[in-house]
Amino acid sequence: MPDDTTPAGGTHRQLGLGTAGLIERSITLLMVVVLLVGVLAILKPFAAAILFGATLAIAAWPLRQWMIGRGVGPRLTAALLLLLSLLVIVLPALIMAPVLTDELKAFTESVENYFAATPQRPGWIENVPLIGGKLASAWDGLLEAKGDVATALAPQSEILQRWLITAARALGDSVVQMILALIVATMFCINGSKLVEELDSIVVRLGGATAHASLLAAAGAVRSVSYGVIGTALAQAALLVLGLALAGVPGATTLGFVGLLLSISQIGAPLLVLIWGGAAWWLFGQGQVGWGSFMVAWGVLVSMVDNVLKPWLIGRGIRMPMPLTILGVFGGFIAFGFLGLFIGPTLLAVAFVLLQAWRTSPPG
Repeated sequence: MPDDTTPAGGTHRQLGLGTAGLIERSITLLMVVVLLVGVLAILKPFAAAILFGATLAIAAWPLRQWMIGRGVGPRLTAALLLLLSLLVIVLPALIMAPVLTDELKAFTESVENYFAATPQRPGWIENVPLIGGKLASAWDGLLEAKGDVATALAPQSEILQRWLITAARALGDSVVQMILALIVATMFCINGSKLVEELDSIVVRLGGATAHASLLAAAGAVRSVSYGVIGTALAQAALLVLGLALAGVPGATTLGFVGLLLSISQIGAPLLVLIWGGAAWWLFGQGQVGWGSFMVAWGVLVSMVDNVLKPWLIGRGIRMPMPLTILGVFGGFIAFGFLGLFIGPTLLAVAFVLLQAWRTSPPG
């Protein structure tokens, strides 16, 4: 008869091998986790630049593919796109700097001349919610200083100095991050095709066709939000400058630039009413009732562009319900800041694709 008994040592050897394999897997997993933590710690200072650079590359990807399809090499295409980015970002700044300086100087002189005539303070200023008292105090201070802005701001000189230092530091950090983002975007444009193939291969191996569709949805979401946010901001700023210039409001370019920054920031977009509303108030104060009424109507049009153009531009590249798209844009902004404008709708687009795939898949 065959012997069914197993030597005790054999059982111990099997248990030993199983335990050794489990320990080896645990050590390997721990090493991978430590490696990932180290990589994330190294990349953390550049996270914003990498994410923004990737966003720029994704937004410019159709143009890159079109140029490569016309026979332009990847390196030359990346160089041309970098030059285009510099022309779009740096050149307007160089052109605007002296214009903004001159208009700010002219605006300051207008304020000084206006308050030098000791105008009576409007009664409604104190009734402005939240800031009415501060506005009234600022008005009285300018009257006492005979319109001299520097004298009126002297008591707040320390606060203004700290604010200027903070603003200068933030501006310098933003310039560095922008330069790094352009470098990252250029690298993505040079090696983009290979990166896309490898990323697509990885996600297909992990999740099949559903993961591939999620990747396409993420790219479409980032691209659409880029077009929607930047395109809407440019349209609002251009319309605002046009209306201010037609009405003869001083500092139209400066006010339009401020409007562009407010529109891009999203959270400041509702403050556009302060620009065109203040311009209308100034026109009414000058006795130009017709142009003041025009400024009010034009300002309402500028503010409404955000509610019409942005959803249309964003919705063109994201195949999910518009309320969900808008929720992703504003929810992402509240949760993650400016980059959340792109992260929020991207996450929701991927989740929407996964839910759609799960819903349509056969049970089993």
